[in-house]
Amino acid sequence: MLKTIFAATAILAASVSPALAKDSTSHTFTRDGETYTYKTIDKGDHVLISGRRQSGSAFELNVRGDQVTGVSGGVPVSFSVPNAQTKLTSTALALR
Repeated sequence: MLKTIFAATAILAASVSPALAKDSTSHTFTRDGETYTYKTIDKGDHVLISGRRQSGSAFELNVRGDQVTGVSGGVPVSFSVPNAQTKLTSTALALR
């Protein structure tokens, strides 16, 4: 369970770049030997992050404010990341 939450946190942290906030094209990163491919979609009131690990297990995370909820590898996850949604939206990035 802790590994699942860690992986989900890594995905969110990797999603902060301006390029990711502007579109929903696929992005890839590798963490602890595992490769993740995912998309981010700004839904207005929340940001959706969905994708798969190279091993095949899927994840889908909803980011609202500081709260991240969703499912990773079939396991429900929920954790807080300060300013998570703000970091993922193009409006906030444009103001920097």
